[in-house]
Amino acid sequence: MAKVLLAGESWIVSTTEYKGYDSFTSSKLEIGCTELLDSLKKLGHDVHHIRAHDVPEYFPWSRQDLDQYDVVILSDIGSNSFNLSNDVFANGNPSINRLALLKDWVADGGALFMAGGYLSFAGYEGKAHYHNSPIEDILPVNILPYDDRVEAPQGLHPTITDTNAITDDLGDFPVILGYQKLQAKEDAQTLITVDHSPLLVTGTYGKGRSLAYATDIAPHWASQQFMDWKNYGEFFSRCINWLANENH
Repeated sequence: MAKVLLAGESWIVSTTEYKGYDSFTSSKLEIGCTELLDSLKKLGHDVHHIRAHDVPEYFPWSRQDLDQYDVVILSDIGSNSFNLSNDVFANGNPSINRLALLKDWVADGGALFMAGGYLSFAGYEGKAHYHNSPIEDILPVNILPYDDRVEAPQGLHPTITDTNAITDDLGDFPVILGYQKLQAKEDAQTLITVDHSPLLVTGTYGKGRSLAYATDIAPHWASQQFMDWKNYGEFFSRCINWLANENH
């Protein structure tokens, strides 16, 4: 099975509690991909997770490091985390552009998966900022230059519009609570849509493959119905297998 690197999908929460005259602050780390990691490991995938706060320093710096993996997943982690390592931001030293490194790696046969979220694609207030980046070149979608979120608290039912090894006999796709507005590139294959917008799009870049999934892997956009779906792990496993060219 595929060896996978997942970057992002964690956050640190700081809370201040006021109790009359006094107050105190507490902090905690939250991981948003626990269910996904567990599901993929049960299905035989070898998955390594780099938490969002570790991405600036510990995401691969070389082709040799990237070549350890078959698939890289970026989930809810903005472009600044790759571009602004401590040596660049604090010390003003030139550095490897790791988004360009990913682009070259995919062109030579690697595989990239971007999942949606507030810091994916364009993201909340455009802060993910992948428009006009090397990542946009790789992905099978065009990314908007501004906030691309569509909130749908009423719930939306995605529609499978084309079949391949990912969507064949997948069954009804569960309701989602939001997504990102993307534009599929001309040579891409749109497998799932929602509200007439691409939701799951696959494509190729050079010798490699890429996939854009325009909604969350976990709440809030991923509804509880989605999280309880019997094919939750199977769906993402199929995405990874397709990217790794382990099915057709």
